[in-house]
Amino acid sequence: MKRLLPLLALAVSAANAQCVMCFRTAAAQQAERARVLNIGIGIMLFPPILILGGFLLLAWRRSKTYAEPDAAEDSRESTQTAA
Repeated sequence: MKRLLPLLALAVSAANAQCVMCFRTAAAQQAERARVLNIGIGIMLFPPILILGGFLLLAWRRSKTYAEPDAAEDSRESTQTAA
């Protein structure tokens, strides 16, 4: 958890360091166009989040799969030594 704090600080500062051209364009827009721009940003953000979630799910399943045989081997060894 302590390792995530510096990453969180970097992520927050990176969120403020936006492209100047995008910032100026958004600032010059009317309210309705700004809302449409925000919706477009949300739409463009959706696929990378899904891909990241898929990779995390895959990694979690793989780690779970590789962790289970060790536990099964330990229980087999303990039953064999007891018998």
